[in-house]
Amino acid sequence: MLTVTTVNVNGIRAAAKKGFTSWLARTDADVVCLQEVRAEQDQLPPELRELPGWHTSYAPAMAKGRAGVAIYSRHEPTRVQIGFGSAEFDTSGRYLELELADGLSVGSLYLPSGEVDTPRQEEKERFMAEFLPYLVSLRERAAAEHRAAIVCGDWNIAHQEIDLKNWKANRKSAGFLPEERAWMSNLFGEVGGYRDVVRDLHPNMHGPYSWWSYRGRAFDNDAGWRIDLLAATPNLAASAVKAYVERAASHAERWSDHAPVTAVFDWQPLG
Repeated sequence: MLTVTTVNVNGIRAAAKKGFTSWLARTDADVVCLQEVRAEQDQLPPELRELPGWHTSYAPAMAKGRAGVAIYSRHEPTRVQIGFGSAEFDTSGRYLELELADGLSVGSLYLPSGEVDTPRQEEKERFMAEFLPYLVSLRERAAAEHRAAIVCGDWNIAHQEIDLKNWKANRKSAGFLPEERAWMSNLFGEVGGYRDVVRDLHPNMHGPYSWWSYRGRAFDNDAGWRIDLLAATPNLAASAVKAYVERAASHAERWSDHAPVTAVFDWQPLG
């Protein structure tokens, strides 16, 4: 069995003080993809710098204290790649990819959040325009090499109405714009050829949400968004046996505004 988890830690040093390290010690995951790490390796506290049983890879952002992604793997990767060949985004701490010896490629993604009618939304659109062709090429390479691929992370887009609680009020909000949702449809349609692992296993379920604003009582009312996704090539997605959100028991027990999203696969390497 293969277990993969993704979580936006909203600052790994802050999350470590609130419970991330104890969660990591308990998890059964073989691979953990992190987003919004907001630190370079030499800035990490001792308990995160050397993690027994884990091989850690980081892609920090050039802008200090922003973005940053990482992947923790039980097995040593055979290849580590920072970025996806983008002159604009490869130093922005948005994408990291590993290859593992069992025929699996794993990506950790932090897609820009955007903000309507601002340069931040334009940045998001440029990222999306570059990233989808890369994902297509990753899928095609994986198929040609008899491998599988999974890209996990904070995609900052809710694809369908059942992916956020208050969808009617957010129809003109970044993260639920028609053009963003159409991009996701391409990703999970004929263009991209990927599968949404959690949605495939829970086709009619509202949510399960993975992000709740710290404002108001969003978490207590489960007024969330499902924006932390595991996008897998069809061969890997077909082997998924369960997927779930590791939602905290209470607001006080949260160590991020996101919750870990985990999928378990009955994975048999190809070849």
